[in-house]
Amino acid sequence: MSTITKLSGNDFDRMVLRGAFVDIEPKKVELIYGEIRFMNPAGPVHDGQIEYLTNWSYANTARQEVSIRVQSSIHCGDHRPEPDLVWSRRMSAKRIRPTHADLFLLIEVSDSSTEQDLGEKARLYAEHDIPEYWVIDVRAEQVHIHRTPSQGKYQSIQTVDKSALISPLCKPAATLSLAELFDLDS
Repeated sequence: MSTITKLSGNDFDRMVLRGAFVDIEPKKVELIYGEIRFMNPAGPVHDGQIEYLTNWSYANTARQEVSIRVQSSIHCGDHRPEPDLVWSRRMSAKRIRPTHADLFLLIEVSDSSTEQDLGEKARLYAEHDIPEYWVIDVRAEQVHIHRTPSQGKYQSIQTVDKSALISPLCKPAATLSLAELFDLDS
């Protein structure tokens, strides 16, 4: 007989504070739907995409208005996902992590996790009314743009290829060239 125990966000936070995951390096963990999920270590393409997106984010946001968080957890009720890139409201340094109500844009760079990023994570972020979620699909050289969350689903999902220029709803002047993003390795 086996028993499955689901963790709350507070249980997970206490485990993190006590160092429960220190010995599992280099893997990272996140809490999704009460389950601890192990994440694969990032490869060079993934890291390069995140570096490019981080630099683009800093170049296109005002530091007094937006915080840029890279591979850091967010607080979504009882969930503790770690998106690759987050644009959130500026907040006190005493706050441990932004909540879903603080978020403007989430970005996942998807090399080996596309199915999870487009499925379970999209559902989680829509359930928490995160206004915009991008999945950078490295292999297909596409971006899946999720907007307008309602009743646990994104009502607008658009897939664009590397010829597109895209901008987040919160900062329409911040144009991202997908040709440049996907041609980093060329």
